[in-house]
Amino acid sequence: QVQLVESGGGLVQAGGSLRLSCAASGIIFRLTAMGWYRQAPGKQRELVARITPSGSTNYADSVKGRFTISRDNAKNTVYLQMNSLKPDDTGVYFCNFQISTTDYWGQGTQVTVSS
Repeated sequence: QVQLVESGGGLVQAGGSLRLSCAASGIIFRLTAMGWYRQAPGKQRELVARITPSGSTNYADSVKGRFTISRDNAKNTVYLQMNSLKPDDTGVYFCNFQISTTDYWGQGTQVTVSS
């Protein structure tokens, strides 16, 4: 059974850092591209970062230079290191992968950045 479980969210002051983790099960993780999305109140869910099975990455312009996505295939886990956090980074962060045209999501973890 496919499952994604996020952790690591919380409340942090502007300029601070958080590290999110997403543990995956029920998939061949090492062959799967993984992504982090976020959804702020009243806004659409948006892609934050993505990492391919080979380790290639891409980022939303708003987080380039501040966030880093990485993966540990031995642990079936994808990470999102978030530095220099801003209040605009506030939202629920979701782990994601896609098989064919079907998206799979975790339950999300709340990140709140205070000014």
